Amino acid sequence: MALTEPLDPADGAAVAVEAAGEATCPVRHWEVPDLTGVDFDPTLAELMREGPVTRIQLPNGEGWAWLVTRYDDVRMVANDLRFSREAVMEQPVTRLAPHFIPDRGAVGFLDPPDHTRLRRSVAPALTSKGVERVREKARLMLDEIIDGLVRDGPPADLTAAVLSPFPIAVICEVMGVPAADRHTMHIWTQLILSSRQGKEVSEKAKREMRAYFADLIGLRANSTGEDVCSLLGAAVGCGEVALEEAVGLAVLLQIGGEAVTNNSGQMFYLLLTRPDLLDRLRTEPAIRPRAIDELLRYIPHRSAVGLCRIATQDVEIKGVRIQAGDAVYISYLAANRDPAVFPDPETIDFARSPNPHVSFGFGPHYCPGGQLGRLEEELLVDALLDRLPGLRLAVPPEQVPFRKGALIRGPEALPVTW
Repeated sequence: MALTEPLDPADGAAVAVEAAGEATCPVRHWEVPDLTGVDFDPTLAELMREGPVTRIQLPNGEGWAWLVTRYDDVRMVANDLRFSREAVMEQPVTRLAPHFIPDRGAVGFLDPPDHTRLRRSVAPALTSKGVERVREKARLMLDEIIDGLVRDGPPADLTAAVLSPFPIAVICEVMGVPAADRHTMHIWTQLILSSRQGKEVSEKAKREMRAYFADLIGLRANSTGEDVCSLLGAAVGCGEVALEEAVGLAVLLQIGGEAVTNNSGQMFYLLLTRPDLLDRLRTEPAIRPRAIDELLRYIPHRSAVGLCRIATQDVEIKGVRIQAGDAVYISYLAANRDPAVFPDPETIDFARSPNPHVSFGFGPHYCPGGQLGRLEEELLVDALLDRLPGLRLAVPPEQVPFRKGALIRGPEALPVTW
């Protein structure tokens, strides 16, 4: 990776690099259309071809930002403390969402060491050991959901019947949210993640979810439980974490838990439109874990880019000078298609090894629910392929409706029969 020490603004060579970098990086307006299926965003594909570092302007916010798309550079920026998430709170940036309502102290907008301290408080629930603790309960919940699907018979909307209720049940179990409150959590999450409902609706849903978790965590101040809210309650009770911080982390984890609905929706849409891949998974169950990793690499799990960072020092990446104060986005989707790391990246290769995809992120902000998400995908693939022989789409692929105005991509409904 072409990374140098911070540049001296008075250095003539550095100024030349800056001028050359910006001269070759016109600002590209990225409209981010609602895409269907698993089509890769054509604008992102063009930006990848234009160079490793380009400049973009998203539909909302202010100004422009650098976009980094090559695998090594993406991982560097994600892991380098000179690129700050916390600094985004202090300046307007160009963005996808029409509203920007982060909570101060929320883990997504913290830098180490505060970020590290906060994540450490819930680590026992989300490590491999913690996730294995809920495997059997998750499998039983999924079996019960599919029992209902089989009892009702085909056709069915796989999203409504399985792919939505299962991740909700699992994340609520991990969080320590009572089963009676699952539906309310789902409604709040959908309102917060939508870019179509407007700022007021999203703010109201977020306030209500925050108030809920503030009460739940407060009630567990002396808890010895292993769920997330109990761990946060104990951390708040002993003064390791402030209540505001704990609530922000709980909201992030709860919302993130429903990403599995969209990811699995895209996975099954892809498999149901590629019978060759589906047949391999049916007849060769041993390859399923590796195949799921390849599907996670391939599917475009979000629209455009995620959260921004701000450069706190001048940094050079691939001959382009990024100045202190510049907004910087990285694209994990683009990194997952970097041919230098993933040969023939447009091909779905279930034998791909190694497969160091960054679908769950990288560095300090690596998705804390990554292990849990992978577990849920494995359970879903096993259960649906083994229990529903002949599972197939009930409508032509082009008639499957996909979410519009959403930050996370996925089918709104997935009509199937078997």
